[in-house]
Amino acid sequence: TLGVRGPGIKRYGALTTPDAAALHAEIADLAAVGITHLAMEASSHGLDQYRLDGLKVTAAAFTNLSRDHLDYHEDMKVYFAAKSRLFSDVLQAGGTAVLNRDEEHFSDLQKICESKGHRIITYGTKDADIVLRRRKPSPHGQQIDISVQGRDFSLTLPLVGEFQVINAMCAMGLVMAGGIKAEQIVPKLEELRGVPGRLQLVSGHPNKAAVYVDYAHKPAALEAVLKTLRPHTKGRLVCLVGCGGDRDPGKRPMMGKIAADLSDLVVITDDNPRTEDAAKIRKAMLEGAPKAREIGDRREAIQWAIKELKEGDVLLIAGKGHEQGQIIGEDVLPFDDVDEAKKAMGN
Repeated sequence: TLGVRGPGIKRYGALTTPDAAALHAEIADLAAVGITHLAMEASSHGLDQYRLDGLKVTAAAFTNLSRDHLDYHEDMKVYFAAKSRLFSDVLQAGGTAVLNRDEEHFSDLQKICESKGHRIITYGTKDADIVLRRRKPSPHGQQIDISVQGRDFSLTLPLVGEFQVINAMCAMGLVMAGGIKAEQIVPKLEELRGVPGRLQLVSGHPNKAAVYVDYAHKPAALEAVLKTLRPHTKGRLVCLVGCGGDRDPGKRPMMGKIAADLSDLVVITDDNPRTEDAAKIRKAMLEGAPKAREIGDRREAIQWAIKELKEGDVLLIAGKGHEQGQIIGEDVLPFDDVDEAKKAMGN
């Protein structure tokens, strides 16, 4: 979905897994400029539609299976069957499968991989080749201890949430599948950066507080992000949030209540009011968060929230993530939460 990134290459994409013709053409172009290693995402739609068939895949990983895409797949059993094609049909015989030992479908995948003669690398929180032994959250990341095939390593991961540790371990397994030693990979984990606008750390606060920008603009997403950040918060968890205009009005008090219930200080502001009266949107959110601070101008709200932060505090700026504009009326005005947070910290 993010497109193609590499040395001197940055092309935006649309489909997570392109159709077979486009995919082979893209890979031929990459090979022609001397690129030897490619990592890509295999979507369940792409696997079901044979878009990856014909690729010489040498290593494949499985993260998890949760309820999703049931508008396309008939049920969860069919959804899993589509994902498992990556290991039964696409991964070359004798390739390496990197499997989540904690996932309920692990044994099913293990049987498929063993029948194909795949080498298996496991990761997880117990009985795996790559094991998470300990995790200590901090405002700017987490200290973790991992064991890799019996060898112990300690490192600082500059990402928040246990799910990001597990994903990093999965990525490590894929790199190990390419023949790279664990001691070469571990220092690189400390240099990882998150996806823009997804729990993105904006560093530089003079009080050493942590500021995160996230795309969460739905109730479930806001709840998940705040619960992820709570263990990383030594002081107060501050949530700055708004709701879009000309969209589901029912979620507005819900979003306000989630912010109020799960954080210590709430700032209600504007987030793409479009053609609606922004004050009415904020009023609806305040029904769920009556003690929140209301600052309509988003730039001013970010400045106020950042000025309030003390050491150990964590601020979540929610709703826009990677977006580059604020929609007011019919106009899209340039606006970037990350840039605004950096400017506010600089001031």
